[in-house]
Amino acid sequence: MEIIKNIEYSKMIKYLFIILIGSIILAISSKIKIPFYPVPMTMQTFVVLFLGIAFGWKLGLATIGLYIFEGIVGLPVFSGTPEKGVGLIYFTGPTMGYLIGFFGACFFSGYFNYNNNLLLNFFKLTFATSFIYLLGTLWLGTLIGWEKPIFKLGVQPFLLAEIFKILIITLAISKIRNLRKFI
Repeated sequence: MEIIKNIEYSKMIKYLFIILIGSIILAISSKIKIPFYPVPMTMQTFVVLFLGIAFGWKLGLATIGLYIFEGIVGLPVFSGTPEKGVGLIYFTGPTMGYLIGFFGACFFSGYFNYNNNLLLNFFKLTFATSFIYLLGTLWLGTLIGWEKPIFKLGVQPFLLAEIFKILIITLAISKIRNLRKFI
């Protein structure tokens, strides 16, 4: 019985370490950005899909949750931090909807089964990514007003780069899924 407890304990420590490493990678990806107004373009969407596929949806969601928690408590993990503020005040700014959308994107990218059909895999990842933009634009419109060109501000500047990121993930999906063997 003691052996089983030790195995479970070491498995839990391993998972916590994986979640922590994932949140660090996500924080680093937030700093790789092209400044746009009101929302910057970052590598976070790429990493969110990667985490879902590599970690699976459960560990992926835990990683996103830790990342969001780190940002809310004031760690400078979000894209515009610390120069544009930190903590809950920054979180509830223009990027909040996109950050919440990470949960949906990570869940679906980790939940879907992938095969050798590149086109189908591309559409599954596009569907997963759509949660980021759907929630992001809903929050952005609520925050800055629906009379503003929300699609032009919150989606259009990112489309070409997003398609490219999804294409890279699609082409590397079998390699990324191989990481699950180590988790």
